[in-house]
Amino acid sequence: MKKICYAVTIACTMLVSANVMAEEEKTADKSPWTSTAELGFIRTTGNTETQTSALKVDITYEVDKWRHNGHLEVYGSQSEDATGNNVVSAERYEVSGKSDYKFNEYDYMFGLIKLKKDRFSGFEYEDIVSLGYGRKVIKQENMELDLEIGPGVRFFKVDDGISDEEALLRLAANYWWAISPTSKFTQELSTDIGEDITSAQSITGIQANINSSLALKATYTIRKKSKVPVDTEKTDTELAVTLVYSF
Repeated sequence: MKKICYAVTIACTMLVSANVMAEEEKTADKSPWTSTAELGFIRTTGNTETQTSALKVDITYEVDKWRHNGHLEVYGSQSEDATGNNVVSAERYEVSGKSDYKFNEYDYMFGLIKLKKDRFSGFEYEDIVSLGYGRKVIKQENMELDLEIGPGVRFFKVDDGISDEEALLRLAANYWWAISPTSKFTQELSTDIGEDITSAQSITGIQANINSSLALKATYTIRKKSKVPVDTEKTDTELAVTLVYSF
């Protein structure tokens, strides 16, 4: 969990930096910076001693034909075993950067770098570099849908194994729908079809605004791999409830 605290410190630094840069844009009619931070924490005591924490930070800069996004995600869970010792049961870190170059209102090119470390996935690390074409197939005042496709490379290392890499084809879909002025539904789908391993992820979310800058969000995530190391499950699921701060 020390690593999680370290990641939280990094995230706070990112948030402070984003605020400083946003202040520099006050002279513009609309700041090109948008940022959100999600924090969830659950602790139980008594018959069951558990502690779960989740942190997500997104910083986006959009101007003219360019849109840049940075993403940080940290998740950890630990519980107390029969002897009274704390045992870590989940620990995941993910950092990604994505840049889009918009040809027009609907078409764009993208470049993506994603670095991931999941302690209990059977992989020591899994990094992806990809680029390709995206199109906004739905663009309405209360709803948008982006579809993306492009080639890439997966760099990975199985626990106690050797580093390896493979070519892949990345498919992704990002959808959001403003159900009402104070609530929003989101759906993110991505599939990385590799030469040996195919991985897929689905993140379904519902968000309700508390005020102009604070919201409550619930997400259900499914992660699946076609091939995993021995004694590792192919499918992981995660249900999270977080507070979202937008600035």
